[in-house]
Amino acid sequence: MTHLEEQLQRPLQPKDGTAGIERPKALVDALPEDPEPLLEIAARHVVSSRQFDRATLIQLFRLAAQYEATPALMHLPLTGKILISAFYEPSTRTRLSFESAWHRLGGAIMSITDPKSTGMAKGESLVDIAEMFNNYGDVIVLRSSEDQAVYQMLEGLRIPIVNAGNGIDEHPTQALADVYTLAKWRPELFQGHVDLQARIRVGIIGVPSRMRTVRSLLLMLGRFPEAIREVVIISREHENFDSGQREELEAAGLVLRVVDQLDPVLPELDVVYINAIAWVGDTFESLGTGLHLTRNSPLKPGAIILHPLARGDELATDLDDTPHNWYFAQARGAVFVRMALLTSVVRRISAVMDTPEQ
Repeated sequence: MTHLEEQLQRPLQPKDGTAGIERPKALVDALPEDPEPLLEIAARHVVSSRQFDRATLIQLFRLAAQYEATPALMHLPLTGKILISAFYEPSTRTRLSFESAWHRLGGAIMSITDPKSTGMAKGESLVDIAEMFNNYGDVIVLRSSEDQAVYQMLEGLRIPIVNAGNGIDEHPTQALADVYTLAKWRPELFQGHVDLQARIRVGIIGVPSRMRTVRSLLLMLGRFPEAIREVVIISREHENFDSGQREELEAAGLVLRVVDQLDPVLPELDVVYINAIAWVGDTFESLGTGLHLTRNSPLKPGAIILHPLARGDELATDLDDTPHNWYFAQARGAVFVRMALLTSVVRRISAVMDTPEQ
């Protein structure tokens, strides 16, 4: 039998072992239901991780876990609603994740994947484009390489907009997916007081001042300082924080440390968050040599690896079949946490809360 024939006969199985429904079910059981915080974000724009308080995040994670544990919804709360998926910067996972989430909720989608196909190519302002979008859909998801694009559109909008990444500024829904993954991994970290010895050390390989995923993740981790013993930033940069950025995070309760070598701190870390690229102007650059993970890296037993994907050489594929791999579950969970967010923003949370759990 050839290798190809063996592959075709092999039953399909999750590669990472973390995508089963037992983990989201455990999270649902661990967190009490309270719909009130989700009602507070109805018909609101979502542009920054700063907008989410602890109570709202807890309920978003619980609702996401309900969705993940119950793939076949009894009701489709967004039937008849239209999403404008405006991706003015190349994207695969984020765009498909949002569109999958919307389709699973019963809605319809209008998708823009090239700004050259819009009025922007003729010099139309984002404010005017926003005014037109008001007439065409119920929610906008915007991805742009321009930091200020999402803020410029706010002036003309009467429907909610969700920031799907704006330059080096923020990527709040990626941070939702990241922290939702942590909640499934260790639900007890999100239940209130956490004993010091049970708190986790989080290592982030990246530059907080110019990596939107890192910036948003740090802000969101700041909502759960009692769960985190320390955040270690691993970076070769001389300046890692914008003016006031570190002070804001420390005021939220995070303990921060910056180091420039990865392997010496890996045995201390419970969570390792690694990204492939950083923004420099309108382009991407790699993080540099030496900041990579392989099966031979001195990872702590039981430590998990997160990565917003797509990956490059910084994360070796030989880690894919190890228990450290939580990045595939992270990508899967992004669909369900975006389902929870979109349901709440479109004011359909009552339609879900009235649905019996299976």
